[in-house]
Amino acid sequence: MDAIKLLKADHDKVKKLLAELESTTERGVKTRQELFATIKGELTIHEIIEEEIFYPELKSHPKAKEIVLEGYEEHAVVDTLMGELEQLPVDDETWGPKAKVMKENIEHHIEEEENEMFKQARQVFSRDELEALGEQMAARNEQLAV
Repeated sequence: MDAIKLLKADHDKVKKLLAELESTTERGVKTRQELFATIKGELTIHEIIEEEIFYPELKSHPKAKEIVLEGYEEHAVVDTLMGELEQLPVDDETWGPKAKVMKENIEHHIEEEENEMFKQARQVFSRDELEALGEQMAARNEQLAV
């Protein structure tokens, strides 16, 4: 699987989980906790494979450098929000709104990656390079998922 298809599959999975999380209420404490833990786990692995493998390779191409740097910053914002959510009880009145802001940030990030970054990646990497990156990323994903 090429790197972009792997990342897109991750995006689709996370968007589905985020939609489920958004529909929870303060009463759904257990559901919220489980969904948030799943989302955090998925995003953590996704960020690691992007930041260790995909981003550094793409950043070496001058036309893609700016969008990669923005990607790192967007990851940092989401990490901050997830850290804040972890510290709050899921039935706190601010938990839902904060989760919504996190969801909006993630969706914005996904949209930029899919509409801009991936387009640039397809221009600078050959099909074989994307396959090789995808294999590295899949292997790293398996290591982290243990």
